[in-house]
Amino acid sequence: MSLFGKLFKKKEIELDPCDLSVLGTDVHSHLIPGIDDGAKSIEDSLNMIRSMAEFGYKKVITTPHIMSDYYRNTPEIINNGLAKVKEAIAKEGIQIEIEAAAEYNLDADFEPKIKSKELLTFGDNYALFELPFLMEPPNLKNAIFEMQMNGYKPVLAHVERYPFWFKDFDKILEIKDRGVFIQLNINSLTGFYGPEVQATGEKLIDEGLVDLLGSDCHHMGHIELLENARKKPYLHKAIELPDLINKKV
Repeated sequence: MSLFGKLFKKKEIELDPCDLSVLGTDVHSHLIPGIDDGAKSIEDSLNMIRSMAEFGYKKVITTPHIMSDYYRNTPEIINNGLAKVKEAIAKEGIQIEIEAAAEYNLDADFEPKIKSKELLTFGDNYALFELPFLMEPPNLKNAIFEMQMNGYKPVLAHVERYPFWFKDFDKILEIKDRGVFIQLNINSLTGFYGPEVQATGEKLIDEGLVDLLGSDCHHMGHIELLENARKKPYLHKAIELPDLINKKV
């Protein structure tokens, strides 16, 4: 993007903040304290969750990382953490539901987990997974096939953020055609991850390819970005997409 284009982008129109009760459910966040790079304490969790309720969310499905190299979380670890967060929410009287699934990294441990049918899912057996950011993994198609053969509905996290697809949008269309559901990070629409990420996210919305919207909230800085994103015309457009899965889970 040219310098002129970047300057023009910064002057885009902002609207009144949209009410995220239209969306209903957030399907991607890191709100269980101390188990990944998200919330560090139960106070962090409550501050983020309270803000999300104020934005209009009725439910959050939090999705801790499961990665072989960094975050070796298990369903037991995640569900135990979820129980503590639920207890704290109830004590605080915050009016919001919370469930948990996971965000799986497509690494060496992922396909064995698929075959043993141990994936944590949400809704109608939706399984959230992410790719490494350096390059498209060679086993992507096989992992998708294995998920589907084992009864899972694959959801690819923050599709707009993978740099290897910035100039190869057809690859995203191919993934979609394979039956993968597309999840977009709301904060990508603010330019936080860079102009190419924002442009890709906007194109996904324009072409009606987004199936799920997620906050991918890790900390209060992301909450501040989410507040900013609520004013963006593209989020207003996105939450009106007719077939968003957020509204059904």
